[in-house]
Formats: sequence, structure tokens, C-alpha cells
Amino acid sequence: MQFDNPLIVQGDRTLLLDVHAPLANECRNDLIPFAELERSPEHLHTYRLTPLSLWNATSAGLTPDDAVAVLHKYARYDVPQNIEMWIRETAGRFGKLRLVPGPKIAVPLKTKDVLESEAPAEPVKTVEEQLLYLVTDYRNVYLEIKANPQAKKLLEPCEYDGTGIENPAELTENEKIYCFSLKLTDRGTIKQVLLNSLWPIKDEVQLEDGEPLDFSLRETTAGGKNFEIREYQKNAAQALIGNKGPGTGFGTIVLPCGAGKTIVGMTVMDMLKTSTLIITTNISAVHQWIQELKDKSNLTDEQIAEYSGENKSLAPVTVATYQILTWRPEKDGPYPHFSIFTQRKWGLIIYDEVHMLPAPVFRVVAELQAVRRVGLTATLVREDGCEGYVFSLVGPKRYDVPWKELERDHWIATAECVEVRLDLPESMEVEYAVAPAREKHKMASINAKKNEVVSELIKKYPEDKILVIGQYLDQLNDIAKELSAPIITGKTPNSERDQIYKDFREGKIHVLVVSKVANFAIDLPDASIAIQVSGTFGSRQEEAQRLGRILRPKERTSRFFTLITRNTVEEDFGSNRQKFLAEQGYSYRIIRYTDSSNLSELDQQSYLE
Repeated sequence: MQFDNPLIVQGDRTLLLDVHAPLANECRNDLIPFAELERSPEHLHTYRLTPLSLWNATSAGLTPDDAVAVLHKYARYDVPQNIEMWIRETAGRFGKLRLVPGPKIAVPLKTKDVLESEAPAEPVKTVEEQLLYLVTDYRNVYLEIKANPQAKKLLEPCEYDGTGIENPAELTENEKIYCFSLKLTDRGTIKQVLLNSLWPIKDEVQLEDGEPLDFSLRETTAGGKNFEIREYQKNAAQALIGNKGPGTGFGTIVLPCGAGKTIVGMTVMDMLKTSTLIITTNISAVHQWIQELKDKSNLTDEQIAEYSGENKSLAPVTVATYQILTWRPEKDGPYPHFSIFTQRKWGLIIYDEVHMLPAPVFRVVAELQAVRRVGLTATLVREDGCEGYVFSLVGPKRYDVPWKELERDHWIATAECVEVRLDLPESMEVEYAVAPAREKHKMASINAKKNEVVSELIKKYPEDKILVIGQYLDQLNDIAKELSAPIITGKTPNSERDQIYKDFREGKIHVLVVSKVANFAIDLPDASIAIQVSGTFGSRQEEAQRLGRILRPKERTSRFFTLITRNTVEEDFGSNRQKFLAEQGYSYRIIRYTDSSNLSELDQQSYLE
């Protein structure tokens, strides 16, 4: 027993981290790759080991022995034996089922019923169809999959033909490989089905090459600046590409906002040199991708196209929005723009902000398993619980860097997180008490006292570029009017939106009010303060994105303020959002606000100093 150690490992697969222990920060960084943060109150943070967290870690190169070693290194008490066994058994499931190439078979193009008395029919035309093998060395695994009702619809037990083995006839009974065949088009679906049964599939089928593209990154940008890819960006791209052989070329890369995920995507393009479809969150992000491609690569205007609500064209590199893909004229009708996936022979698909990938697109992604693909994200947290779909269909986590590590190396800004708590006006207390739950959240979020705090913070930091971010449009319009500041919402025309962003970057305005449309993929490099006045029911995903808006590298410390109404449901939702910040190593300062004098606490020494 090491009583100074920070970690208590419990038999129910929860891990308690004593944040005041000497090695707490090191322990947290070592837990991030394979454990999920559940709760983060003041003294003890609770992590949980889950199958998906272990499989993501295993696919990124962490072995079960590595995970067990971390627990032993930091454990205050003996690590329960059942935990070691569970880690080894669960992580060991990854790789026991493998997808490998099968034979090509002739399938009738059409069939005819011919009566025996008639003359022989003309030979039936056939087309070649690729089959895949799902193989395992373990008989018990084979029998379990064989008995799975959902898998039965997709898999056909068969004899393995020895693909990839020198002398398959010489295999002994103990070395026998058990095999199912399946259609190429069911490649993604079977991954989803078996992941739900806690059997991840290791995909070792060679991916197809797309149309070649003469793509290279510049050493000097079109704007005349030196351009150099950072080491971790190269490592992230290489982790995805691997040796370009079976089992490589697909997966998810997790990097903080501000760390240059767009550059990672372009580095992957440079390594593959193939036609690329990029899908991102909104039209502003589309324009930013196009601008970055023109600035930092050799692509011409004719080689880049925008596919959105405004423009629908295709080129060797096409940038589209999730919204246009999921649009359909009738509620239960087909998605007409899904055809974009098959209109060119894409060699790479980049899913920007992959944690936002809409559920309808997963169906298409299941059918695109032969295409190289990469998901870019700051967090694998999905509020709809579809992390498993990202793992199985886009690909497992290939690369991850702790936010604090990049902050230490000055690749992202140093950030201070402050929660300002203020009272609900007395005139609203009775109305709040009898309101329905959803209305309670809105009443707490639009607390008019927050407008006063926003004004005071802006006065306090006149040299900073400030974003005021919120959920409710009436609230944001009031704040924008009081501050005489521009506002961007979903209703703002794209041309006007782009111009406001440009003015903010160029310093023509220093305060900008934005709705949740600015949560994703917006590059505002000089923003150094974000004031969050309202949010989406405690979304950790949203917290990651909003903090990311102020993490572009800069000399001054960035500050992330969250305004919370005391003794309301907003406090509960706020604590859930804090889990993400705690997981990344950020501490929260809490200030009780009654008047402007309380903000003087911000001048006192903080944990950053």
C-alpha cells in the first residue's frame, strides 16, 4: 500500500482519483487513454473502465499490460485481481474477430424460370461479387457468433480457404480457423451488430484506392508565411495512414480545438494524394476549409468545390455540410444528397467534428467501408450515446494528446476557467418554483442579471477579443443591443456572417455575440475570452467546443467564463459540463457575484500562477 498514491481502484471498475495527492496530474494524464471520467467534484474524481474505452486504447497501441501497469503505478491499495483479469479479457477481445478478404464469386445478373419442356435458356449473365471472411481462431467465439440472431442474417458459416496462410492444409485441429462469409456491402453493418454484443471486429481488408490527385502542401503559404507541420500533427496523420496496408487508413484523431485538426486532415491528403470528400458542420466551416486548402496547398480553384445549400458542385476535393446531406423533401422520404458519396471514386473521406456526425449518415458510412476515412474531433463524447458507431464505422481512436500537454508545449493557449454564480431575481423565485423542468432551465439561463455581469467583464478586459456565447436568441439579441456589438445566429446570412468573422479577426471589432452556430469549426485565432451565458443542458461536447474557441496559441492567458444562476437546475447541468474540463486537467475558479466588486477576485493569484 502506498498511501501517498492518488488512485483507488475498486472492484466495480470505478477508479477514484484523489486530486490533492502528489501524483494526481500525472495519473490523470495516464488514465485518459483508457478510462472515462464520470464525476468530478472537488476532491475525488471518478473514472470508469468500459469496453469501448479499452478497445479505443488497444487500437491506438496501448496493450492490456500497459493499462494494468498504470493502475499498479498509481494505486493507493492493491489492485483487485478481478480488475486485472477483466482488463486483459476485455481488451483481448479486440482482434479475436478479424475481417479478411474472401473470394470473388459470380452472381446472376438476373434469373429466369424455364419449364423443363422448353428449350434450354440462354446462359444467364453474371457479375463478380466480392465476399469477405469473418474469421477467428477460437471455437467458442465462433459458436457464440453463430448463435447470434442478428448476425445470422448477415453471416454464412463456411470453410476458410486459407487466404493469407502459406500452407492452410497443414493446419492442425488446434490451429483451425473458424470462418463466416459475408457480402462486401454488409461490412459496416456486421461491425455494428457485433459491437453491440461486445465483440469488436478488427478490419484487415485492404481499402480501395480512389482517383489520384496531384496534392502537396506548401512550405510557404499563399499569404507569404512560413508553413511547417508540427510533430504531433505528423504523428497523428501517420498513425492513421500506417503502412497503407490492411487494417490501416481509417480511424479517429482526437486533438483539442486550436491544435490544428484541419492541418492534420490536409497532411493525410498529402500522404494519400487522392480525391477527397470533406464533410463539416456548417457553411462557415466549409469556407474555412476551402480557404485553408487554397492557402496551404497547390490546389487550384477548379480542383475545389463547395457542396452546400448555396452551391452544389463536385470537384476532386469537395467540401460539404452535414446539413445538406441529411436534408430530404419529405419526412419519411430518401436523402437525395447521399448520392454525393458515390458520384466520384473518392479515395478519402474526412469527417470534421466527427462527434457531430448525424445519425442518418451512419447508414451511408456503414456502406463506405472500402474508402479510407478519418474522423477529426476534440472529444469522443456524444450526447446520443453513439460513440460505438464512430468506433465501428468511421474507425477506432488512432491518436490522442492530452490538452494540458499541448498547453505545456505552447501549441494551445493557457486557459483559466471561471464560474460566476449569481442569484435569481427575487421577482422570479415563485414563478421559477412552480415552472416545469424545461422552463426552469430556460428561466435560469436567461437570468437578466447575467447581462450586467457580461458588461462588467467586458469593461474589465478592454484589450481582449471577447466572444459572448449563448443558447437563447432573445437573450443574445438583448446583450448585443446593450453592448452595441454584432451578433451571429443561424439566421445571419452567410455572406454577412463571413464578413463579421473577418472583421473580428482583423481587430475591427473586439466583442462578438454568437449563438451555438459558432460552437464548431470556426477559426477565430485572436479570441482570448469567452463568456458563456447559457448552454445545452449540460453538454460536455458543447463545453469542449466553446472552450476551444479561445485556445489558439497566443501570448496572453485565455479565460473561459461560465455564468450560472445559483440554486437552480442550471447548477446541476453546469456540474456535468465541468466533467469535460476536469478530464482535460483544467481547474474551475468559482466566484459568487452580487455586484461588480466581486470581480476583483479575478485579480488575485490563481492556480495558473
